[in-house]
Amino acid sequence: MKSIYKRIIIKVSGEALSDEKNHSIYDRAKLEMVAKAVEEIRSLGVEIGIVTGAGNIFRGRTADHIGIEQAQADYMGMLGTILNAMALQNAIEQRGISCRVMSAINVPQCCEPYIRRKAMHHLDEGRVVIFAGGTGNPYFTTDSCATLRALEVEADAILMAKNGVDGVFDKDPRKHTDAKMIKELSFHQLVEKKLDVLDLTAAAMLEGKNVVIRVFNMDDPAAFLKVVTGEEIGTTIRKEV
Repeated sequence: MKSIYKRIIIKVSGEALSDEKNHSIYDRAKLEMVAKAVEEIRSLGVEIGIVTGAGNIFRGRTADHIGIEQAQADYMGMLGTILNAMALQNAIEQRGISCRVMSAINVPQCCEPYIRRKAMHHLDEGRVVIFAGGTGNPYFTTDSCATLRALEVEADAILMAKNGVDGVFDKDPRKHTDAKMIKELSFHQLVEKKLDVLDLTAAAMLEGKNVVIRVFNMDDPAAFLKVVTGEEIGTTIRKEV
C-alpha cells in the first residue's frame, strides 16, 4: 500500500469530535478514531498537519444570540481550536506518535507559537503538527487557516473530513432527497457555483495552485486511508487544467 501524497493537511470540524448523544464537547471514540487514522497514514510515510474547527465549543450563531460582536466571537472560536488541538494531541500521543501543537495565538504554557520554518522542520522530522488558533486574525475561518497552512508548508492535499456527508453536493443532502454528489470540481467552479463546502476566501486562495482538496465522510474509519492511497471516494477539488 502506497500513498499518493507526501505531505497533507487534515481538516477536522469541531462537531466531528463531539459526543452528540451525551451532549459533550468530546467523544473519546471519535478522538481515538482520528488518532488511529493518523497512525495508519503516517505508517505510509506521509507527513501530517491537522487543523481543527471549534464548532463543538463555540459557534458564530451562539455569539449572535447572546450579543457578542464578530471580532470578539472569532477570537473566542480561535481559543476553542486550541482546546480541540490539545485534545487531539493527547489522543495521538497515546499511540506513541510525536505530536506538536502550534498556535497562531501565543499560549506558551500550552503550545508552541506558529513559526513556518519550525513547523516545516517538525514535519520533516516525522512529527504530526496540529495548527491551532486559526490564522490569528478575526474574520477568517478555519477553512482559510487550513488553506494558508497547506500553502505555507507546501502540502500536496487538504483532506476535509466531514461529519456524515459523503462529499460535495449540488444542494444540501440533508434537506433535499434529490441532491447529487459532484465527484470532480475546479476551484473556479466552486467559487462560481458558491457551493457550501469551504469559504470562498479559501477557494480563491487555492485557485491556480497545485494543492488538491479531498472531501469525504469520516464516519467510515477507513476513509482516510482510502483517500491517501488514491481511491476515488468523496469529491476531489483541484485547479483547472
